[in-house]
Amino acid sequence: MLNEGCRRAERGGDVVIGYVEHHERVQTRQQIRELEVIPRIQVGHRDATFPEMDLDAVLARRPAVALVDELAHTNTPGMRNAKRWQDVEELLEAGIDVISTVNVQHLESLNDVVLRITGITQRETVPDAFVRAADQIELVDMSPEALRRRMAHGNVYPPEKVDAALANYFRPGNLAALRELALLWVADRVEDSLQDYLADHGITTTWETRERVVVALTGAPGGEQLVRRAARIAGRLRGDLVGVHVANPDGLSSTTGDGIERQRALLVELGGTYREVVGHEVAASLAAFARAEQATQVVIGATQRSRLAEFARGSVASQLQRALTTVDVHIIASEGAADTPNVRPRRSGRRSAIPRRRELLAWALCIAGVPLLTTLLVHRQEHLNLSTDLLLQLGLVLLISAIGGIRPGVVASIAASLLTNFYLTPPTHTFTIGDTDNAIAMAVFIAVAIGVSVLVDDAAVRSREVQRARADATALARSTGAIVAATDPMPDLVDQLRTLFGLESVAVLQRVDEEWSITAFSGPQPPATPQDGTAVALDHLGDTQLVLRGGHITDEDLGVLRAFADQMSLAMEA
Repeated sequence: MLNEGCRRAERGGDVVIGYVEHHERVQTRQQIRELEVIPRIQVGHRDATFPEMDLDAVLARRPAVALVDELAHTNTPGMRNAKRWQDVEELLEAGIDVISTVNVQHLESLNDVVLRITGITQRETVPDAFVRAADQIELVDMSPEALRRRMAHGNVYPPEKVDAALANYFRPGNLAALRELALLWVADRVEDSLQDYLADHGITTTWETRERVVVALTGAPGGEQLVRRAARIAGRLRGDLVGVHVANPDGLSSTTGDGIERQRALLVELGGTYREVVGHEVAASLAAFARAEQATQVVIGATQRSRLAEFARGSVASQLQRALTTVDVHIIASEGAADTPNVRPRRSGRRSAIPRRRELLAWALCIAGVPLLTTLLVHRQEHLNLSTDLLLQLGLVLLISAIGGIRPGVVASIAASLLTNFYLTPPTHTFTIGDTDNAIAMAVFIAVAIGVSVLVDDAAVRSREVQRARADATALARSTGAIVAATDPMPDLVDQLRTLFGLESVAVLQRVDEEWSITAFSGPQPPATPQDGTAVALDHLGDTQLVLRGGHITDEDLGVLRAFADQMSLAMEA
């Protein structure tokens, strides 16, 4: 970067240094002295000051070319832009050419690959689309051995840090893998430049088709890795990237809205487009969408279902492969969940679909009612036939299922079938069924009893979800009304939040001089620090936190919780 800047300056170009880190290197300092340097500004944050590029000074100077080092740098809180690449974007919009530097490990689409190679998560990243938009990209290539020699000579790190760096991040294997990543990424850029040239000169391409990669998004943890993998596949194939989320027709999603929103934002950042379709069957909806988009590749995550669930409902991957015989289906294993708030994993909705009091009543009927009815039928055996016995038992099982749901209903159906078989089906007092018609009747009885139990329980689940969605919508509407009507809506918002989720206490905390103070709360003994409960940041710096104590926030609550947090953020800014 400095060499190019000096070369342009020698040819009479108006070149200034907006920001360069010399790291006390003699050669670098010498090159800097040959160019005009815009003085840095000192930005204070948490009792410390940090040097940053003076963006306004560079804009006021309006050079032809500005040299800006470390494109992936995160600016000190309080600056106009959060990232340095956003500063560069402003310079470009002002008509100033920029020469910058970025390491391959800071490219957003390669973030998870770099983590697997080095074991280090890069917190500072640059969107690939921004880098690819550059007029010219030059790869500064060096063999791992040559780079390690430069480090050993003290040309990269101070002498006291060299040994640790060579033994950890800068191992030969790491450097070789990162070098290959850089070469592959730049090779994609070369192809893009070629296509631009052909288009500019009206030259038609010889490709018969264009690759299109469709990635299925669910909002589940680990989905960001899936998006990045799909982006790399699309990049290598020089194709389009399309993300799709299959939503339930009733609008009741089992995934968190925050998860989908994060994945959508990452998809767009990596140059993809987002679509949402509605359908009962995920595999069928994905297949229809892929055919409509003329997809050549489909990327899905590995199933999180149990083997029993896969056996009962089928695998989405296998259904897709059967439906899309001419499309490559990639199944990507998840390597861990993404960072999410401290919430309790959602249990099956069936566990809480039926009120506990009703379920206990159903169990009582199951334990006492089935044996009692069987006893009565045994005493009336000479007056009743097996069909009547089964219908009466079925009526009791349906009653138990309607009251208590699937578990007591299934147990009651099995118990009723066994007791009927043992006491009422010839030959009695054995589990042998001598008549084929009786065997068929018993089989139909069991199937109908279990099937009705499942249907009743599913109806209860749907009813609970609808009630929950209605309650969430009402709560959010009330929170909006509180913001509009009240001068200080924060007390009303925290009180509504505590009531909605059944929490012991809720507090909004603000950090001032490393100390937390309560600005609004509801309930006894409000949390005094973020560590006292489940914390949700209300600003991008994390200096204002919403802290929840008591109760359990499940993952299906996260969407509403995040909406409340957004409402509170708006109330604070108002």
